[in-house]
Amino acid sequence: MKLSATHFAWLPAAALLLQGCATASDSELASAPTPTVAQQQPAERAGPALWKVADEDTTIYLFGTVHALPKGTEWYGGPIENALSGADELITEIPASAAQDPAAQQMVMSKAMLPQGETLRDQLSDEDRASYEAALGTLGMPPAAFDAFEPWFAGMNLGVLPLMKEGYSAESGVEAMIDKLAPADAKRAGLESLDDQINLFDGLPEDSQIAFMMVAADNIDQIAPLMKRMVAEWMEGDADGLAELMNQGLTDQVLADALLFDRNARWADWIDTRLDTPGTVFLAVGAGHLAGSRSVQDYLAGRGLTVTRLQ
Repeated sequence: MKLSATHFAWLPAAALLLQGCATASDSELASAPTPTVAQQQPAERAGPALWKVADEDTTIYLFGTVHALPKGTEWYGGPIENALSGADELITEIPASAAQDPAAQQMVMSKAMLPQGETLRDQLSDEDRASYEAALGTLGMPPAAFDAFEPWFAGMNLGVLPLMKEGYSAESGVEAMIDKLAPADAKRAGLESLDDQINLFDGLPEDSQIAFMMVAADNIDQIAPLMKRMVAEWMEGDADGLAELMNQGLTDQVLADALLFDRNARWADWIDTRLDTPGTVFLAVGAGHLAGSRSVQDYLAGRGLTVTRLQ
């Protein structure tokens, strides 16, 4: 199975809350940024891509985030700074306050645990088990590290632990930055709750959970190099290059629909409805949702809304 940037897009902001959970604590997510749609393109791109959808009294900015970045990554300024500083509402995937909820990790862990007497490795074929155990060995972890957990939880950890080893952190990620930089009086809210995001994974069929986990396990050495490429595309605002990365390896339709496309459609509905209320909204979601075919922008276009790229 080939690793693709879409694997990271499937990791929602809730993955940040896995930091400190289980043996593989530093769990965080890294999605790939802003892509293509046949929209207005500016003559120059000077950073991560930014879009706008508006009517006579409402403006909604669409910004694709990278949930974890290397420390010192400089991306803020220009149209992004102008859009955020003028917003009276900041919308992210889940409310920023969810990360501070002491019950959050307890809830995640309760959903992630297998029934007593079952083990993760017992669910795997011999071939998958060998690859999975080798991946854990690469990370310096024992084969039984995630035996008590469901495959989706192990998959999240396998997808992000190599990034943590390379210095990526949620504290340097886009969501943490924009929450600090947005106007203090701007309303803050989420498109989804933490429960919503965890239930997306927890409700997947076992086969899809294992497929998700094995993408990371089979390609454990490629995760950090691919992430470096993704961040480079994001920083350059190269929509086409990022979309090309995003479209590789999208093979499990159940995963793609539940974790990516269905959510894109719901969020487009939210944006369409939000346009009925005056104001300026800065909406920031994992950049994979603003990439390639069936992106949020595509669903907005299907509703007759014009999406303009600003940067």
